Amino acid sequence: MLDPDTHQIVKRLESTFNYIFKERMADVPITNDKIEVRAIAFQRWQESYLGVMITPWFMNLMLLPGKSENWDDKQELSTNTYTFPSGNYQFLTGFEPDIGKYQMCSLFSPMFVFSDNNAAIETAETVMKELMNTENIEEAEIKTQQIENIWNGIEETSDELTVNLNEQGKVEATPTLSEKMEKPISRRSLLRGTLMLKDDE
Repeated sequence: MLDPDTHQIVKRLESTFNYIFKERMADVPITNDKIEVRAIAFQRWQESYLGVMITPWFMNLMLLPGKSENWDDKQELSTNTYTFPSGNYQFLTGFEPDIGKYQMCSLFSPMFVFSDNNAAIETAETVMKELMNTENIEEAEIKTQQIENIWNGIEETSDELTVNLNEQGKVEATPTLSEKMEKPISRRSLLRGTLMLKDDE
């Protein structure tokens, strides 16, 4: 059961992003119409409110200021890194008139990897659980993508290969985001690097 303040935040978020979906994203080809706007697992975190925002075009971790916080000095598109039990995550500052300042960390965009709304919701719930799981502390730092480009219908995903050192110290190419998006999603383990879920072995 949500407390009254969190309940109002969830209602305001869902109302705002439903409006954005209908008014700004109606003809944008990156939307998955099987996915609904939902604010998932929002809760108090330190002085802020934390949860997962699902829309037909993205899934993001989202931070909103608590009553004792003032984010007026945060510039739009500025970044802040926060430490959770699973590691460091970089958030991008945004603004909507009906919400005010908020911060987001990109998880999935676009949303075509999800076959239905339930899959997206279950993934969001898993993300929130694993975010607070210290067993994930070894994972790479998560960095947000440029959310403002999503508003304009631009996919800000690079398909360039990144390079890693394997256990033998040899250079090897890691999969691109596009390749990772083609893999099945597990509901039980947090994603690595780009927050893509992988099957448990």
